[in-house]
Amino acid sequence: MELHQRIVSAPVDFGAIRSEFGLASAYPAEASTEARDASDAFAGDRADRTDIPFVTIDPPGAMDLDQALHLERTGTGFLLHYAIADVGAVINPHGALAKESGARGQTYYLPDGTVPLHPPVLSEGTASLLPEQRRPAALWTIELDENAEPQRFSVERALVRSRARLDYAGVQADADAGRLHPSIAALPEFGKRRIEAGLLRGAIGLRLPAQSIVRDDRSDGHWRLIVEPRTAADDWNEQVSLLTGMCAARIMLDAGAPALLRTMPPPAESAIASMHRTAAALGVEWPEGLSVGQMLARLDPNTPAALVLMSEATSLLRGASYTVVTEDTVAATPESLEHSAIRAPYAHVTAPLRRLTDRFSTEICLARCAGTEVPQWVRDGLADTADSMRRSDAIAGKVERACIDLTESTLLAERAGTEFDAVVVREANGNRAAEIFIADPPVLGPCAGEPPEGATVRVRLVSADPVARKITFAYPAPASPPAGP
Repeated sequence: MELHQRIVSAPVDFGAIRSEFGLASAYPAEASTEARDASDAFAGDRADRTDIPFVTIDPPGAMDLDQALHLERTGTGFLLHYAIADVGAVINPHGALAKESGARGQTYYLPDGTVPLHPPVLSEGTASLLPEQRRPAALWTIELDENAEPQRFSVERALVRSRARLDYAGVQADADAGRLHPSIAALPEFGKRRIEAGLLRGAIGLRLPAQSIVRDDRSDGHWRLIVEPRTAADDWNEQVSLLTGMCAARIMLDAGAPALLRTMPPPAESAIASMHRTAAALGVEWPEGLSVGQMLARLDPNTPAALVLMSEATSLLRGASYTVVTEDTVAATPESLEHSAIRAPYAHVTAPLRRLTDRFSTEICLARCAGTEVPQWVRDGLADTADSMRRSDAIAGKVERACIDLTESTLLAERAGTEFDAVVVREANGNRAAEIFIADPPVLGPCAGEPPEGATVRVRLVSADPVARKITFAYPAPASPPAGP
């Protein structure tokens, strides 16, 4: 225990990762000037909806606030107003800022700071939906029935004002105490009904432990690993964004073209069959007719069996990409335009300050709802935007993994030979080593030997190399060398 306390955090330098992936946070001077001088191109054409008492829900300390929410219960269901930062209105589509954001694709998040899609003067300032500020927004209005299924939906340019900046933990605490902000008092009921609707569609949701790297306030420059708690409030709020993205996809597809969708192919039948075999081996009941998502939703996420099955379910959710639909697109099957984890067509429209594609999809929806032509710059930029998102998604995933690998190996560098209790997430298979999860510190890593899948076992740390960013465990834990004479 004392040893654990001494190494709970360690100094970690993420600069090498920034260099390795070419993440330069400095913006070109001309693009920075455009961001500083940005103004609303539609200032005179907006509906004034500053009367709606919006609130934002974001991680503590976040300043790039894309979304503001107001949800109310009605006599027939729910009424959702969802304001999204109107980035398309403040960026010249032919300027230096648009060119630079097109090259970046998205904001990259590292433990010691972000590499932003847009200069902070814009993304954390004039375009952010900060509280008590009048801001241009793309305002979604979605009317839903008693089952929280959308009946009518549209988006328009509006002027909005957020009243409060909330965070997930605070929203969860308020929900538990029965004192939710009036603007989101209906969120728990809405969220639960949307989750139920998703499961009936065949959606798949995973609740794997999420590793996060946080500063150790007790030690300057030190970092530690934690398992990020996911609250029900996270799930409820996620449903608002998912619903809006589904409505956006429907607006674009109903009009024919163009459209920019977030897609994922359906899982292979062999992968689902493998999950059935794993569940049977672990003694997990899987009633006939129950979908993968419904089966996973029944599990206690804190059990080894759930950890194994949810880890294996990640193999079902592969191949996510961006699909451009144009007038020249060969007729696609409805399934090819779906996101299989959502089991519906879906588009990214709710995070334009942090993700390039949202600006383009939002402009298409705004035009369709207003009955106007889709801007030519949008049509011309769709293919490049999809390419930028595919490339930047791949980089973002590698950067996140590199940061975690570096932190894990640094924290464990002085602990070679130490034994840990671990859950075997995946058994060894051919040339692939087994994978284990250790709760304290929260580490997911390879393990030599053949530990049984789903079992809790004792393993020994063989090595931890911060330079190579690699850790290795062994099972069974090798015997300690005999004591000297």
